[in-house]
Amino acid sequence: MESQGLSSAQTPDVREEQFETAAPHTAEPVEASAAEAATSVVETTSENTPADSNSESAAQTTNPYAGKTQAELIDLLARMIDERPVQNLRGDIEAVKIAFYKAGRADIEAQRASYLAAGGDPEAFQPTLGEWETKFKELLLRYREKRDAFINNAEQEKERAYAAKLQIIEELKELVNGNETLGQTFNTFRELQQRWKEAGLVPQDKIKDLWDTYHHHVENFYNYIKINKELRDLDLKKNYEAKTELAEEAEALMLDPSATNAFHKLQKMHEQWREIGPVAPEYKEALWERFKAASTQINKRHQEYFEGIKAEQKQNLTLKTELCEKVEELAAAAFTTHKEWNAASDQIIEIQKVWKTIGFAPKKDNTKIYERFRSACDKFFEAKRAFYQDMKSEIADNLQAKLDLCAQAEALQESEDWKATTDALIALQKRWKEIGATSRKHSEQVWQRFRAASDHFFARKAAHFGSVDAQYADNLARKEAMLDEMRQRLQEKVDITFDTIKEYQRRWAEIGFVPLKKKEAIQAEYRKVVDGLFALLRGEERERHLRNFKDKISKIQEGGTRKLNQERERLYNKIRQIEGDIQIWENNIGFFAKSKNAEALMKEVQNKIARAKEQIATMTEKIRMIDHPEAVTATAEEQSSVEEMPAPTAAEPASTSDTNETTTNTTDKE
Repeated sequence: MESQGLSSAQTPDVREEQFETAAPHTAEPVEASAAEAATSVVETTSENTPADSNSESAAQTTNPYAGKTQAELIDLLARMIDERPVQNLRGDIEAVKIAFYKAGRADIEAQRASYLAAGGDPEAFQPTLGEWETKFKELLLRYREKRDAFINNAEQEKERAYAAKLQIIEELKELVNGNETLGQTFNTFRELQQRWKEAGLVPQDKIKDLWDTYHHHVENFYNYIKINKELRDLDLKKNYEAKTELAEEAEALMLDPSATNAFHKLQKMHEQWREIGPVAPEYKEALWERFKAASTQINKRHQEYFEGIKAEQKQNLTLKTELCEKVEELAAAAFTTHKEWNAASDQIIEIQKVWKTIGFAPKKDNTKIYERFRSACDKFFEAKRAFYQDMKSEIADNLQAKLDLCAQAEALQESEDWKATTDALIALQKRWKEIGATSRKHSEQVWQRFRAASDHFFARKAAHFGSVDAQYADNLARKEAMLDEMRQRLQEKVDITFDTIKEYQRRWAEIGFVPLKKKEAIQAEYRKVVDGLFALLRGEERERHLRNFKDKISKIQEGGTRKLNQERERLYNKIRQIEGDIQIWENNIGFFAKSKNAEALMKEVQNKIARAKEQIATMTEKIRMIDHPEAVTATAEEQSSVEEMPAPTAAEPASTSDTNETTTNTTDKE
């Protein structure tokens, strides 16, 4: 191997010399001759052109351009300079020059003969010089400039070739430090040799040192090959073990439930694979095919995952397009009243909320659809702003009309004519609603004034009739009887459905008011019983849910404990997350006392906390079923011990009753 490599490395001297001699288009001797020829051509004139008859006759017999006119020669020379490589023109330029000046002398001789035939004095003869010689010299000057540019470019090419060969030597130095197989290293070495041959000529003064350096590193390379072989065998074995381990990890990664997580891990594995280095040729293909097969499966899952995202994004684009069309329809509508504008504004706000719940559209459409949506919303609110600008005078009239209603309500607030005054105030409330909006500055103030007068009268009326309404006592008895019926059904646990509970709520609301002193107690007992009905109903649903989960556990167990542990870990993490949410909600309750709607907000958060605790209880039961699947009985007694959330609709009838009792005490705020 060494002898073969050395003989191959020593041949570039000869080949380089052959290359230089075989390239007349770039060789320096040719360029020097071309430069001398161009200089002599420019300086030659009709006076100093050699007139030796023998040389002329010889040139005529060998010159392919002899016999042509000066005009033809000029045209021919121009085409040579424009169409042919400048380094190939020297011989033809010389031939054209000789033919041109010979044609010029023939023309002068013809003029002389004509002049003498006409009786002219031979001493006084002056030839007429045409414009051809000037054009000819201009073309020769163009040729010389083009030739000089070629020479300069040739020198630059030599410098570039010299730099390229220095780079090849540097790569040859680094070749002995590589991690490739011997075959790959030799292939790289052959490529470097080929690049060396193709690099071209270098400046003459640098040839010797360049070749000496090149030969030195070629010899170092062959010495390295011999020493490195034994070490490479050990390295190949280590690389085989490392790549086998990577292949096994990739196969295990196919079971990862997260396609993106598996894909990113696979990318790191591929980086490790490339960094490890080669293995023995007999193992290379099989090992790579094993690793590639696992990679293909993971990449396929990842691709399918993103195809699903693309499909979802297309669906999002469709949904967002529909929202844009709805907003554009509202923006194009011509609303004429404050009520219509407020209703349309509410629709826009709801659409904007829905927009926020929809995910991204495809990247190429996402910005466009958002700009379309924003533009439609801006158009709507600009139109609304313009509408209210035009309504300023109407708003002022509305304020005056509401002030008049305030004065009328205040005049009635001390009246004891309960029926007539009630009807009058209800009529005033109706008229209040019919009047349009007022300015934001006065809206709350005038509303509070009107409401205070109305509430004052109705509070007096409620105090007057609170102790004498016999109907309320009858309603109380009917509601107590209904509670007994509901308790009996709850105790028997028979035919409890959502429709049953809704029917109880309807009947409760139809009974009417009860005495004020009994109102809270009877309502609290009603909520308690309804909550019990809802709890029992949810318990049955929870029992079915746990039975389904038990069946799911049985199926998972058939596939081994790995997936079972994953399900347990998922439930455990979800419990921790919900506990964190509960802590945040409980901390936030302390801030609600300062807000305007504190009671409603606190109730909403408390309902959230109750639902979250119910979720925790259910997931805790699921974890227990995973840990002790053989002990799961899912009895009704165990389910009833789980903390239940108050029924969200149980308080609705009570709220309805409360509202009915105070319908005439307040008015709807504009």
